[in-house]
Amino acid sequence: MTHPISVKGVLIHQDCVLLLLNERGEWDLPGGRPDPGEDHRTALKREVQEEAGLAVEVGAALGEDLFEVLPRRFVRILPFVCRLTGGSDVVLSDEHLEMRWLPLAELGERIHGHPLPAGYLGAIRQAIDQPRSLSARSV
Repeated sequence: MTHPISVKGVLIHQDCVLLLLNERGEWDLPGGRPDPGEDHRTALKREVQEEAGLAVEVGAALGEDLFEVLPRRFVRILPFVCRLTGGSDVVLSDEHLEMRWLPLAELGERIHGHPLPAGYLGAIRQAIDQPRSLSARSV
């Protein structure tokens, strides 16, 4: 069985990571499903612009995670390192309830009473551990 794909951006700026609170009450990374025929990096740039109003450059892939969004409903998460190419003022879409530039020092399984799924937490930690030159590399 093939699972739908969702591309996600790990966007770290000034030692903070961008998190968006979804309708399930979980912290999310910006991103979403590619349109038919759209490559992953192009889809992620579009999704970050739509969800947060931010322009980004998409860098290194961070592996993948199978995420159970609802009971017995899985999505293949493909996270990428992202870097801002414009300002950092978020314009939140109606897809999310709240946004937060979370200081990396506050990263954990629960943030302000809401869970951060393990796959997202792992992707953020992987992005933090990458050499700075790799995470800022252009594609």
